[in-house]
Amino acid sequence: MRIDAKLAALVEPVVEALDLRLWGIEQLSQNDRKIVRIYIDHENGVTLLNCEEVSRQLSGLFDVEEPVAGNYVLEVSSPGMNRPLFKSDQYLAYVGERAKVRLRQPFEGRRNFKGIISGVEDNELMLRVDEHEYVLPIESIEKANIVPQFR
Repeated sequence: MRIDAKLAALVEPVVEALDLRLWGIEQLSQNDRKIVRIYIDHENGVTLLNCEEVSRQLSGLFDVEEPVAGNYVLEVSSPGMNRPLFKSDQYLAYVGERAKVRLRQPFEGRRNFKGIISGVEDNELMLRVDEHEYVLPIESIEKANIVPQFR
């Protein structure tokens, strides 16, 4: 999942000024509409008020800066239990956890993988699927999420 660097550079200072952390950004197209989804995080969790405040601040900034061409819907959310992963350090923080990964292009005949994150090295994800360990370049990942485990 590539994050538009220009968009991230615009969003991150606003999020940090509100004592939150930018977790990631998704830009999607859904039924002829564009969605810009901003994920925010905080060590004590994210509240609806946090999301509303970030949305309000970014809406004003986006009206002036116009970082996204055309019409779009701005959504602000916490990453949730099945949190998306965007960067190497996020994958590293979830070593030992189950993840679902979709690649942009097939690798060894498949695009979808579900397994345990066993490590990250040199911007590559090590994912153990059954008894096989795959080494996947993080930049080749289209989408990755933690799979919540209920014990």
